[in-house]
Order: sequence, then structure tokens, then C-alpha cells
Amino acid sequence: MAMPLISHTPHDSRVVLALLLIVVVVLNSSLVECREIKEPGTSKQPSGCRKHRAYLTDFGGVGDGKTSNTKAFKAAIANLSKVAEDGGAELYVPPGKWLTGSFNLTSHLTLYIHKDALLIASQDESEWPVLPPLPSYGRGRDAPAGRYASLIFGTNLTDIVITGGNATIDGQGAYWWDQFKKKELKLTRPYLIEIMYSDQVQIFNLTLLNSPSWNVHPIYSNNVIIHGVTISAPLDSPNTDGINPDSCTNVRIEDSYIVSGDDCIAIKSGWDEYGIKVGMPTEHVRIRRVTCISPTSATIALGSEMSGGIQDVRAEDITAINTESAVRIKTAPGRGAFVKDIFVKGMTLKTMKYVFWMTGDYGSHPDPGYDPKALPIVKNINYRDITAEDVQMSAKLAGIENDAFTGICISNVTISLAEKPKKVQWNCTNVEGVTSRVTPKACDLLPDKNAGKLVDCPFPTDKLPIDDFELKTCPSRPSPP
Repeated sequence: MAMPLISHTPHDSRVVLALLLIVVVVLNSSLVECREIKEPGTSKQPSGCRKHRAYLTDFGGVGDGKTSNTKAFKAAIANLSKVAEDGGAELYVPPGKWLTGSFNLTSHLTLYIHKDALLIASQDESEWPVLPPLPSYGRGRDAPAGRYASLIFGTNLTDIVITGGNATIDGQGAYWWDQFKKKELKLTRPYLIEIMYSDQVQIFNLTLLNSPSWNVHPIYSNNVIIHGVTISAPLDSPNTDGINPDSCTNVRIEDSYIVSGDDCIAIKSGWDEYGIKVGMPTEHVRIRRVTCISPTSATIALGSEMSGGIQDVRAEDITAINTESAVRIKTAPGRGAFVKDIFVKGMTLKTMKYVFWMTGDYGSHPDPGYDPKALPIVKNINYRDITAEDVQMSAKLAGIENDAFTGICISNVTISLAEKPKKVQWNCTNVEGVTSRVTPKACDLLPDKNAGKLVDCPFPTDKLPIDDFELKTCPSRPSPP
């Protein structure tokens, strides 16, 4: 018996075509997840490369500088997270101008930004999720309430890499700076990169411009490397700190160039009673081959939020030009905790307000609930092999009454003064220590007990755990399809 013929209406055809299109999209998404990286002619995964790769354009990314790519970033990372445990995954951002709001990373991921790609931070506040205040701070820095998530954000992650061919991320900070200056902010400004509660974090070969606030903020994290990063913001931009490791262990910052409206590097660990309660120090930090320009702030600041403690910081081969101070310790009654075992060697300084600066009355408390009897311990602070030119004041060292800063050692320092220097070159109160071969002569609280003979201040020669970590660089990447 013959089967009856089935007629098809134009409507039926459109339905079939729509279903076929859906199937194609689903299959294409699956193919994106399964794209694997292998050495040519072999089945081996290249050393330093992730096994799986996807391109932002695979998920609808449009690099015209106008179209929002926030959904594309989120979709791409969500898909890659399904395969990242199997040899790692990479999200490749190809050439173009990619406007985006905040997005979250996943573990075992490399975010690779092509040298001709520009990430542009959205100024649409709806594309910035709101987060609660950090536990060790108790409130937002700009306002008591919460804070906007950073442009690139991650929490509770392992093995993440943010890198590129010196690609640029532009935070378009002027929008936020204007609100800050007008005191219109109800939430704390976003950072460019913030990674929380994570292990094995690498950020390298990037240029960061015009961050709304801090540029790079690893917090509550371990084994962090920041390498080959160029950071630039207008010299009058508010709170545009360069790199701020915060309650982190095993950190390496190297080969970077920072121009900032605030501290180029600021080592932190929480604010007053909140930082004391969390109790997570920043420790075992190596900083080397860094150049800083910051006329109103420090090359390296320790604090002022240091209530979880700061210890074992080793800085060497540091250059500062037209910068307020070299290394500055900032603290106050109420901070508690400690800043200790700080070692600095080999600084070249040109056009400085201060060379040495320690502040024991910094103030700036999150709320009236802090304990003024929680006094910080500042001890074993070592500086050596420093040359400075065009300096207004050699040192301003102010400890805390009945809580002196002790164990200060300064050796082999030559300071050439500015055309109109301060009359008093060393202003010291509530400090104790020694100097050796320092010009101009230090204050009486830091005597040279071996006049005419150089006695070097200590600088550790043992390795830090972070020294054994290598950058995860992939030797070759194919051009995007």
C-alpha cells in the first residue's frame, strides 16, 4: 500500500530551518570546547601551553570598540571551564577593540590577549557586579558599602595566567575619578585585576592604563608572579596604585615600569580591627628591576593597611624618578601587627622629596571601632647600596611614642641634595638603629659606630619559594581563524 504524500507549508520549512540552525550552533559550541593544541606532526601538548583553546569570536565577540563583549567573555570562560581540568584551557582575545564589563576567570585558564588587541573597560555600571567589602577591610575604601568587582576577577582559583604580547587594557578611569573627586560614589571603584583566595597566579607582558583605582590586587592568595607589566595613569589620578599584594604569601614582582597617581607598589594586609581579626600577613615577597614615577607617593609602600602583618620583603635593583619617596612605612596606633624583616638593596633615585620615610601616625581608620592600644611592631628594617640625586630631604623617620621603630640599619648611601633642600636633612623621632657610610650624616638616633669602615646591612642570599616558579609561556600560537 502506498504511503500518503505529506504536504509542507512555508511555515513548516521555516521551523525545520530554525531547528537545523540550533543544531549547528550547539555542534559548533561543542567543537570550540574540544579544540586541542598539539605540537606540529605529533600528539604532544607543547610545554607551557594549555591543551584546549577557544577564541573570543567563537562566542560572538565583536572587536569594534562599541559592542559590549561582557556576555561573550562569560560564555567563553564558562565553556572552557568544562575542559580546563583536562590539561588546561586558553581564551585567546584576537586583534580588535574589545569593550567589556567585569568577568570572572576559572581555574587552569590562560587569558591571552593578542598584542594588537585592546580591552576597554565599560562605563556602564550595570556591567559591574557589586561585591561585599573585603573581610580584612570591613568597609569599602571609597564608601562604607560594598564595591564593584574588578574588570578581570577571580576567586578560589588554582593555576591562572593573564598575559599577552604586551597587549593593552584600558580602564577608562576618568569616568570614576570624576565621581570620586565630586564625592558622588556610593560604592568603591573597581580595580583592573583582582584575584582572591587563589594559588599559582601569573600576570605578565601586559600594559595597564587608566585604572579606576588600584591596578593589580592579589589578595588572600599564594604563589603570585607579576612580571613585565607596564602600568600608567595620570599623575593626579586618585588611588591608582600599581601593584598591591594584600595578605599574600610568596610573591614575585619584577621587570615592571609604573607611572602612578599613588604608590607604585603597596604591600598590604588589612585595616585595623578587621585586618587583625583575619590575621593573614603578606610575607616572602621579592621585588626586583622595577622603575617607578610617582611625584606624590612612594616607590614601595609598606602599609598603611598592614594589620595582618608584613614580613620578609626583599627589594633590589629599584629605580625611582620624580617620586615622593623610595620605601615608605605607613602605620598608626590601631593597626596592630608588625612590619619586620624588610631588606632593600640597590636603589637609584633621581628627583625625590624623601629617600627614607617612616610614618607612625598615618591615621585613616575604617570606623571608630579600632583599638588605639593596638600598636604595630616595626623592626629589622634594612637599606643598603643607595644612590640618590636632587633630593629635598634625606629622611623623615617618625615612630610611635612608647613604641619605637627598632633595628633600623642603613649602609652605603650617597645622597646629593636639590638646589633648595630642607635645612634639616634627617628628622628622627622614636626610632633606633645604626648607619654606616651614609652621606649626609644621619641623625643621632642612628649613629655610625664604625666611622670610616663600611659595615653592610644584611640582605638575605637564600632563595624564596617563589623563585623556583617559572613563567607559563606558550612558545607558539596560531593566528585566529
